[in-house]
Amino acid sequence: MSLEGLIDTWKDTRNGLIDEVQQIPADQFSFKASADTRSVAQLLQHVIESQKLLIGEACRPDTNLLRRPFPEQIKHYAPGVSDVTDKDALIELLRASIEEGTANLTAAGEGLNELMTRFDGKQVPKIDFLSFAVSHEMYHRGQLTVYLRLLDIEPALTKRLKKLFGEPGEAASAAKS
Repeated sequence: MSLEGLIDTWKDTRNGLIDEVQQIPADQFSFKASADTRSVAQLLQHVIESQKLLIGEACRPDTNLLRRPFPEQIKHYAPGVSDVTDKDALIELLRASIEEGTANLTAAGEGLNELMTRFDGKQVPKIDFLSFAVSHEMYHRGQLTVYLRLLDIEPALTKRLKKLFGEPGEAASAAKS
């Protein structure tokens, strides 16, 4: 995948995540699917922190995902993100961090073709590793849609598809007329 393709895919993924986040009332950002899961706010903090860490390390000439323990990596690359719990502020961080990440990736340019070692020890080009970061974010977008359903909120993508294709049964009813 080209850098431009990766960035476009990541932005689409992020915009979809933001669309889902906007469905959730601000007073529900402490909602957890179960006691041992992240709250809505914590899930978004995790997405932002992970993106900052993964892009930050991939853009370094001396990439090393294990240079320090993961919590210390987060403190280094994403200080203060865990303090943000407000809906509007988290949405703004989602927008700002993808723009910052885009700038960092663009500046890294050809350096993203260099090899790096993944968490599992396998060597891959940095740009290939970054596709994991996009997948990671999509995974959490899916998790967020489960939260939406538990809150009895229809996900934004479902609404969009229903509008595009019509409610189930509408096409069949129209065909009979």
